[in-house]
Amino acid sequence: MSVRADARITAVRDGRGVTTLPVLESDGPLALRRTRAALPGTARVTVVGAMSAPLGGDRLAVEVRAGQGARLTVDSAAATVALPGPEDVPAHYGIALNVEEGAELNWLPEQLISAHGSELLMTTTVELAPTARLMLREEQVLGRHGEATGTLLSRLTVRRCGRPLLDQQLAYGPGAPGGWDGPAVLGGHRAIGQLLVVDPAFDDKGPETRLLGSTAVLTRLQGPAVLVTALAADARDLRSVLDRTAAGLAGHAIS
Repeated sequence: MSVRADARITAVRDGRGVTTLPVLESDGPLALRRTRAALPGTARVTVVGAMSAPLGGDRLAVEVRAGQGARLTVDSAAATVALPGPEDVPAHYGIALNVEEGAELNWLPEQLISAHGSELLMTTTVELAPTARLMLREEQVLGRHGEATGTLLSRLTVRRCGRPLLDQQLAYGPGAPGGWDGPAVLGGHRAIGQLLVVDPAFDDKGPETRLLGSTAVLTRLQGPAVLVTALAADARDLRSVLDRTAAGLAGHAIS
C-alpha cells in the first residue's frame, strides 16, 4: 500500500532577533525534529526517517518557509533510499522552499540513494526574495554497493525575484535517455552532486567559473549565484568535494 505524507516547516524571526519555529508538522515517514543549531539565534531542523520510503507509489512532500530575517538549517539524520514497492508505479518526492527578504536557508540533506528496481520522480522548487540567501546541496548515489541503479528523474527549479535563476533536469537509470552512463556524462562514476549558493553579495564580487579538479566545476550563474557540480566514485568522495567548496565560499557567501 502506497503512502502519502507531508511535512511543513516555518521559521520566523522574533522581536529579539531569534529564529523560532511556529510550524513544525509532519506525518508518515517524514518526522521532523528540532536539533541544536550551530550559531546562536538560528534554528535547525533534522528530518528523521520514521519508516522505509519512498517506495513505488509513495507521494512525499516537504514545504519549508524561511520568513523575513529568519536563519534556518534543514538537514537529515540519514540517507534517503528510494526502493521498489508493491505497486509498479513511480514514487514522487516534492520539495518546496521559500526564502523571504533578508532570510537565510541552508538545505543540506544527506544523500539520495537510487536502489535497483526503484523509480523516483523528484522535484525541488525554490522561491527567493531579492535579499534572500540560500545554500542548497543535492547528492545522488546510483545504486547501493554492488548493485545497479534504479530509475531517477530529478528536477531543480529556482526563481529569484519571480524570475528564473536555474532550471535543470537530470535522468539516470532504465528508461533515461541513452548515454547517461557513458564517457560524456558520468564516465563510470556513481555519485553525483551539486551545491547551489545564492547571496546578494555576489552581485558586486563573487567567484568566477573554474574547474575544481577533473570531475568538478564551479559555474557563475546569471545573478548573485554559483553552482558547483561534481562527480565521484562514491558518496564519501563526493561529500569531500562539496564540503571543501562550501568552506571556501563561506568567507563571502553564507556563514
